[in-house]
Amino acid sequence: MATLIPEHLLFTEEHEYVQKPDAHDIVSVGITDYASHELGDVVYVDLPQVGAKFKKMEVLGTIEAVKAVSEVYSPVSGEVVEVNGAIEGDPSVVNRDPYGAGWMVKLKVKNPAELDELLGPAAYAAHIGQ
Repeated sequence: MATLIPEHLLFTEEHEYVQKPDAHDIVSVGITDYASHELGDVVYVDLPQVGAKFKKMEVLGTIEAVKAVSEVYSPVSGEVVEVNGAIEGDPSVVNRDPYGAGWMVKLKVKNPAELDELLGPAAYAAHIGQ
């Protein structure tokens, strides 16, 4: 089964995605379709509070699934400006719609140059063997 890899996103080797920044350097972060399938049914997501600050590749949360517990890494340095509260009530949205309603946090990017270090769609596809 082919994994969905949207062309408008950037990716980490650890299977997080980043939506390209808006005019205020805010990005949405979540886990990829590939990661959600690898984990299986997501039953719980632990996310940071608004205002929490992270350096690139620091753990910003965890995802608990039937198969495993996995850490979610911050793809770039930044401050959490919004958390997707809908995930708390329905963690399975991460499986159903990882690139839409399943986003996890929005970050105010501290160093926009870090975005250039992320994988584009073709590089991510190669990374997962697609």
